[in-house]
Amino acid sequence: MEHKTNVMRELDKLKIQYRHYCYVDTDAISGIDVARVLNQNPSQVFKTLVTIGKSKKIYIFMVPVANELDLKKAAKSVGEKSIDMIKSKELLPLTGYIHGGCSPIGMKKIFTTVIDKSAEQFETIIFSAGKIGYQVEISLTNLSKVIRYSIEDIIEH
Repeated sequence: MEHKTNVMRELDKLKIQYRHYCYVDTDAISGIDVARVLNQNPSQVFKTLVTIGKSKKIYIFMVPVANELDLKKAAKSVGEKSIDMIKSKELLPLTGYIHGGCSPIGMKKIFTTVIDKSAEQFETIIFSAGKIGYQVEISLTNLSKVIRYSIEDIIEH
């Protein structure tokens, strides 16, 4: 049996259906690499980005791995004047996750989460299972049973 991450345990506990993937024994580093080794559409594989607003509030944004977060659109989506990416060293104490293994599920605190609207074109999306080398695939409907999120246009076009 493969290693279960905290994200998978959380989904199991809530009896939420998901698929999981392991790419530990691959050369995948970037999100695009992960999509490639999992033989998945990069538009369906999402990265979880942790940001801080001018108000010092923390926000989570999920965007497809091949896209960049539009900081202006992201700030507007959460009612902030501006937002910046969190420094890598601040991730673990803040979220419980390290860079490359950040999942919107199972963070130390509940943060406002925004998912790019492109997610709506897929039955499921794939994102980090909370540990480098592991991904979960879940429908937005099932994800909404675990975390609260909004859907907005937050990527650069």
